[in-house]
Amino acid sequence: MTGRIFDIKHFAVHDGDGIRTTVFFKGCPLKCLWCHNPEGLTRPKQLAYYEHKCISCGECATACPAHIISENGHIFDRTKCDGCEQKEVCLCEPLCLGGALKHYGRDVTVDDLMPELLADVDFYKNSGGGVTLSGGECLLQADFCAELLKSLKAQGINTAVDTCGCVPRASIEKVLPYTDVFLFDVKAIDGDVHKRCTGVDNALILENLCFLDSVGAKNEIRIPVVPGYNNGELPKIYEFLSKLKNITAVKELKYHNLAGSKYEALKMENNLPKST
Repeated sequence: MTGRIFDIKHFAVHDGDGIRTTVFFKGCPLKCLWCHNPEGLTRPKQLAYYEHKCISCGECATACPAHIISENGHIFDRTKCDGCEQKEVCLCEPLCLGGALKHYGRDVTVDDLMPELLADVDFYKNSGGGVTLSGGECLLQADFCAELLKSLKAQGINTAVDTCGCVPRASIEKVLPYTDVFLFDVKAIDGDVHKRCTGVDNALILENLCFLDSVGAKNEIRIPVVPGYNNGELPKIYEFLSKLKNITAVKELKYHNLAGSKYEALKMENNLPKST
């Protein structure tokens, strides 16, 4: 069994308690206007091109016809690029001398990941940290996540699942026995506001949060606060949360729009609100 990830972040301090290693999974059911991980929105592999870093060395063109070196510099023809979807590794990124190319998406097994995740075990134990699965939405790959979390728990590692909650309940049930805490995003209570900001209704999300609470799962609530979009939802969110019994913390996350360069590099539509 394999899972598809786009990054691993060591020494993370905002993805649960203590010092953690966060594994970012590719693919998400939401399209939040303020998403700062656009490389995690879709499941297919992607190649980002940061034009300002390109030195027109031509190395990438030797490996892939999508790259053309002309008198005007480097031309990247995305119509010829499939992100090396059927290949284990990207052909052109390792050749880029200027660091202008960044490949997002690789398929891994649990055995591939465990040595890297266990490398910082002393930091986990000394800080009360562990490993967090994030995304995108990691629970779109629930079977793989359950296998990975089970292996981590067998090694005595604290585990956290960062989720938007927009997944079938069965997906949550698969990881529930191996998850110490859920980092659960709540973006709005009003369904229309939620759909306007994320593209989907929030009924399933709130149902899943209530389910987790009902079975005694620990939940840390994370609220991205975006002025002019969902900040008016805060009183409703806190009223909703006041009825739940297993909330360990509530954190309001300040918005920033620093991900604009990634949208441009991936040639994805950028709807990031302006920072205030």
